[in-house]
Amino acid sequence: MRITVFRRLMAEEFGPGRAQVLASDHVLSGLGGRTVDQALTAGIPAKEIWREVCDAFDVPAERR
Repeated sequence: MRITVFRRLMAEEFGPGRAQVLASDHVLSGLGGRTVDQALTAGIPAKEIWREVCDAFDVPAERR
């Protein structure tokens, strides 16, 4: 998954503003205690990050 696709999915699911705040501020234990932005910088694949976000926020299966 490309990062641009990941960012679009985040914006569609949470709204553009909230998606940006979640990416920069919300620490996810499934990402080793990193935020989305830190995980992307660390080279964790966007698809893996999206799965963690979906799990953390109970995103329905049809939108994963």
